[in-house]
Amino acid sequence: MTSAILKTETQQFINANLNTDVAKLAFQKNPFPDIDFAVILNQITAKSKAENKLPTWFNTKNIIYPSKISVEQTSSEKTALYKSSIISGESLIDLTGGFGVDDYFFATKIKSVAHCEINPELSAIVKHNFEQLNVKNIECYAGDSFETLKTLNRKWDWIYIDPSRRNDAKGKVFMLKDCLPNVPENLDFYFENTNAILIKTAPLLDLSAGLSELKNVKAIHIVALENEVKELLWELHKDYSGEITLKTVNINKGTIDVFEFLMNQESVVPNYSLPKKYLYEPNSAVMKSGGFDEVSVNYNISKLHKHSHLYTADEIIAFPGRIFEITAYFPYHKTEMKNQMSGKQFNITTRNFPETVENIRKKWKIKDGGNLYSFFSTDENNNKIVLICAKIK
Repeated sequence: MTSAILKTETQQFINANLNTDVAKLAFQKNPFPDIDFAVILNQITAKSKAENKLPTWFNTKNIIYPSKISVEQTSSEKTALYKSSIISGESLIDLTGGFGVDDYFFATKIKSVAHCEINPELSAIVKHNFEQLNVKNIECYAGDSFETLKTLNRKWDWIYIDPSRRNDAKGKVFMLKDCLPNVPENLDFYFENTNAILIKTAPLLDLSAGLSELKNVKAIHIVALENEVKELLWELHKDYSGEITLKTVNINKGTIDVFEFLMNQESVVPNYSLPKKYLYEPNSAVMKSGGFDEVSVNYNISKLHKHSHLYTADEIIAFPGRIFEITAYFPYHKTEMKNQMSGKQFNITTRNFPETVENIRKKWKIKDGGNLYSFFSTDENNNKIVLICAKIK
């Protein structure tokens, strides 16, 4: 099957149809009788998804792709590159290797990487792809990673784990114990084989829930890609019991916004103020972190309200999020709304406000889009207010 996919004419067909509607293509006659057409169609779909997410793979000849779901679930190159900045040392074992994107980048920093994958077919695909990518310092092991870890019986500088939710865990509150492998249950065994563990979880996992199941957490990295939180990274070190660093990372095109602070610092006291000249809206990674008071103190900017999570200042500063110039603000009253916004076009955001964006649009006949931004929120005196803004960043 693999050799059939890699035939020159098959690869040419795949590349020629990357922008073709696969649903329509499926009704055509299979031009390659020696291979299931569904396999070829999957290669087209998966490679199309890889173009922006995995450009190194996309631009390398004779790459074989797994199911499109595997490509959707794998790390992007940008988030994988960030993960590689966390680790160091001589050796790393990945217990949940998947498509191998993280390991490719780990291998640029680590002398010896082990890729474990329970699915033998996927393991073989990844091994083939590493050869095409000219990666020589990754060993692929098919089978249960728990057994592989026992069999190899050596000390690793890092263990990396990306546990997946079991099928019977759908609908439940996200807990690590409901994933495979069961990290909380196996943690002591893992620490017999390493002093440092990096765990990737979906952003759905609540930070306090993760901390209740894990121990020796030194840092939590909240990683967003263009303001969409993609993953949480839990950095565990054997016998560590100190303060936990929370690091928010938003990877933009060409820039990275980073904000970090120590969790549960009681001495953090924010400032409050009515709107000043500029409005600051934290990015999604900062919002996930819950470090709203820390933002005020660290950047010396004032909060509009305890629960609004919007900030204001009279000057422009470097900030992990969007920055707006406030051109007007007024109380949320019928007369003001009719005069200032009714029938006009605005982008609308609500923060700590009792009405939804949809209701506001309908109620005041406000069109979507345009260059003007409006924030519906609550000020420090508990008054409902509207801010009209022009975007700076």
